[in-house]
Amino acid sequence: MQAIRSILVVIEPNHADSLALKRARLIAGMTQAHLHLLICDRKKRSHTEQLVELKRSLHDEGFSATGEQAWDENLHNTIIQVQQAEGCGLVIKQHFPDNPLKKALLTPEDWKLLRLCPSPVLMVKTDKPWVNGVVLAAVDVGNTDDEHRALHFDIIDRGYDIAALAKARLHVIAAHPSPMLSAADPVFQLKETIEARYREQCQAFQTEFDIDDDHLHIAEGPADVLIPFTARQLGAAVTVIGTVARTGISGALIGNTAEVVLDSLESDVLVLKTEEIIEHLEEVWVKG
Repeated sequence: MQAIRSILVVIEPNHADSLALKRARLIAGMTQAHLHLLICDRKKRSHTEQLVELKRSLHDEGFSATGEQAWDENLHNTIIQVQQAEGCGLVIKQHFPDNPLKKALLTPEDWKLLRLCPSPVLMVKTDKPWVNGVVLAAVDVGNTDDEHRALHFDIIDRGYDIAALAKARLHVIAAHPSPMLSAADPVFQLKETIEARYREQCQAFQTEFDIDDDHLHIAEGPADVLIPFTARQLGAAVTVIGTVARTGISGALIGNTAEVVLDSLESDVLVLKTEEIIEHLEEVWVKG
């Protein structure tokens, strides 16, 4: 977080009390990052007065802030175009859950933003205070390839950053698979052998990232169930998750876990991508 020099804050024109701006103030207050406010309105009604007032208020509080109103085809395209143009290292947006029927028929805009935005995206879901709270980082310790290791480092590093910024406590959740009798490797056929191998991998992970037993939560089952469950148990204010490209870099699609947990988590959600995906997405947006 300390390295982020500019933050794009998506302001909802119909919600005066912006939770996204609340989080942006907290982060910028500690990092001195510049805030660029963006209002997206497909009907292209003028929101000049709202932007002027928000900028004046931020300047009075000592923040560096600019703002604009824009619309380009759809919401996620508009946000990413501005993020690229302004060189923002973080996008902060308030998440509003979609109607279940609509979500079944159409891919939600927030999912598209998570998939396609080259920068990290913080989806704000609650007004729960970060200060003196709990930060939950979700990692896949079972994958130790270079891409996952780099992503683990980024997830834990950002988790520690947020915990330091908010005087919060960092916890880590690591889910391991259930036994599969059809698995080719006998290790994955028995619960005891799966758990033993996973705990061995976790010990190396704990040593590398300085995570003690009290702050590491190991559980069996699907990550999209265990992450929200653990977040609720701990009362997490923000959950940090990441993704790698699983179907080839040409797809550059975010894993389903991030999308599924977005609505089920009762915390803010920070989604990170691997450097490979970021570079690919930036090339896509440069080429148009």
